[in-house]
Amino acid sequence: MKFLKLLFFVFCFTVFTSFTAHKFYVSITKIEYVKEKQSIQIITQLFTDDLEDALSERYGKDVHLDSSKETKADVALFEKYLLSKLTILVNGNPVKYNFIGHKYDIDQVKAYIEITGIEAVNSMEIENTILMDKFENQQNIIHFKTGTSRKSLVLDKENPKGLLKFE
Repeated sequence: MKFLKLLFFVFCFTVFTSFTAHKFYVSITKIEYVKEKQSIQIITQLFTDDLEDALSERYGKDVHLDSSKETKADVALFEKYLLSKLTILVNGNPVKYNFIGHKYDIDQVKAYIEITGIEAVNSMEIENTILMDKFENQQNIIHFKTGTSRKSLVLDKENPKGLLKFE
């Protein structure tokens, strides 16, 4: 009887460990043009642990976010990284970002960015390479919304850039 239990355990262990765990690497960036304020408001949502790993590797130091170990230097590295990995051209012109701040939500971090002084959006070119240097399968989903239009892009390592046109 013990032999059958052992055989059953070995069989189950082999079956269950033969499946490989696969983690899905994704960020979501919501962009909204608010005509009344002549501003583009951006919210980028990332998994905190993935971001910590990327920042630690890139800057060669342990980075801690959303914990008692978080420092102002960690947040500064997060802002620096985020703004270096996100490039937006509005109507063919580069724009200046204002990093508004961030907040944590369970296992994710949301970063808030604003672009001001935008009278109209006829086109938007977006390059989002956030976490692509760390994770080969990273996908960055972009949702853009104006008062009358909604468009989306899925960017990855092979296609990190997209163009949205509005009429």
